[in-house]
Amino acid sequence: MKNKDVAEILYEIANILDIKGEIFFKTRAYRMAAQKIEVLDEKIDDLVDQKRLTDIEGIGQAISKKITELVETGKLKYYEDLKKEIPQGVLDMLKISGLGPRKISALYKKLEIRNIEQLKSACKKGKLRNLDGFGEITEKNILRGIKMLEKTSGRALLNVAYEDGRKYIEFLEGCKEIKRLSLAGSLRRRKETIGDLDILASSEKPKIVMDYFVDYENVKRVLLKGSTKTSVILNDDLQVDLRVVSDESFGAALQYFTGSKEHNVKMRSIAIKNGYKLNEYGLFEKDTEKYIVGKDEEEIYKKLGLSFIPPELRENRGEIETALEKKLPKLVDYKDIKGDLHVHSNYSDGVEKIEDIAKKAKKMGYEYVGIADHSQSLRIARGLSENRVKKKIEEIKKLNKKIPGIHIFCGTECDIKTDGALDYSKKTLEMFDFVGIGIHTKFKMDKKEATNRIIKGMENNYSTFLAHPTCRIISHREPLDLDIEKILDKAEETNTYMEINSFPDRLDLNDIHTKMAKDRNVKIVINTDAHNLDQLDFIRYGVATARRGWLAKKDILNTKKLNEIKKIFGM
Repeated sequence: MKNKDVAEILYEIANILDIKGEIFFKTRAYRMAAQKIEVLDEKIDDLVDQKRLTDIEGIGQAISKKITELVETGKLKYYEDLKKEIPQGVLDMLKISGLGPRKISALYKKLEIRNIEQLKSACKKGKLRNLDGFGEITEKNILRGIKMLEKTSGRALLNVAYEDGRKYIEFLEGCKEIKRLSLAGSLRRRKETIGDLDILASSEKPKIVMDYFVDYENVKRVLLKGSTKTSVILNDDLQVDLRVVSDESFGAALQYFTGSKEHNVKMRSIAIKNGYKLNEYGLFEKDTEKYIVGKDEEEIYKKLGLSFIPPELRENRGEIETALEKKLPKLVDYKDIKGDLHVHSNYSDGVEKIEDIAKKAKKMGYEYVGIADHSQSLRIARGLSENRVKKKIEEIKKLNKKIPGIHIFCGTECDIKTDGALDYSKKTLEMFDFVGIGIHTKFKMDKKEATNRIIKGMENNYSTFLAHPTCRIISHREPLDLDIEKILDKAEETNTYMEINSFPDRLDLNDIHTKMAKDRNVKIVINTDAHNLDQLDFIRYGVATARRGWLAKKDILNTKKLNEIKKIFGM
């Protein structure tokens, strides 16, 4: 066994003891022993063989015996027994940058947080800020640490990449030598996870642009600096590549570097069939290599006989053939959303008062907002009893009179129980303006069981929409094993809307399932599932998913005006 391996186990023992709340001197002894072994010039095996462990300052008889057992057998009973006392998910939280064992102990003991998923949820809902030694800044730092951990898989969630890209573009707009500027790559296509950021600029002075680019305050290190391409790593470990081209080639380069690869291959094939050559520099005559177009993307598609293809559709999923026929839908616009029908208030596990949510929704230009708190059996989320539902309804009635210019709907996110029944009685369900239904417990079901559970929920006459249909959490929880086609068919039959949940780690339905829903004439609702005011802005990611799923304004419930929504809700 190597010195490093022994040291890591001793460190973990110290961490577990800290989480358990053992006295400081005991945990420090294991940590000091780990530090000593980590930097030893001699092999730990030799020290054990020669019985010289106690010669090392800080290693007494008790720890010496444990190290000996570990080296000689490859196992340590004390360590194995300790691990059984603390859930593995709690230990996994030690991987989060800036979160030490003492804080993890408080989270585990006081808030019963047992894994990273629960911790992330608690931070987003503001549950840590009133805990001694934490606060709002700590919540943000923990979320940042979790985001960094998620990136070890090589990809960042859309919202992380979007904010990094937006801020970098704002910075680059200050460079006077840049004529035109745009995000490119998978972020411009709004994929749900992003490998790295691509930025494209046109300029006659690329060196000045590159110097400006690497001077961004959030750059941690420069990987490559050239005259046409420069790559950097940001402080949050996301890579950003900047390419600078002539303004004459900007459109062609933007089309090329937006991708996808499959889309570009098909486009080049069409160019060849029409006697052209297409690359990142422009569209050229194949034989003479005479430049035809390339300054703008639109003119490239037009010259090849296609209607313009929005970036979100460029995945070679039939968009090119449809564009040749001039039959692409006019995609829903980010400004088409008139309201959000899945927002949590402090009646359940949200942070904000209903009045504050309504005022924020009004400020966003919405005509309405739907408060959809959890139902009674979901106690961990402070699900509402029937009496609390009545209290909430009365408050909303008063607020609708108090706040002009915005209508508040009283809804619910009602749990679908394991047998498919809804978590409220008919008497309670009929009190709501709308009923969102969803699964929140017992996710380990086989395909038939999970599918039937959802279908039975949709068959309830009070069901309005199915929330986060597959229950996935990107990088944390796999989607339910579902017969999605059967569920979509039932949605069409029962006139149940399918939700695109805009929370960045959900985006559920995803783009593929969204397109399947559209092909079946199943209607969609785009919601945020927000638990605080800032999360209402997540709606942009749901709209992005809708666009990737080919949705038009008419396909989406909450693009409708207030009077239309009221009619649909039977009001």
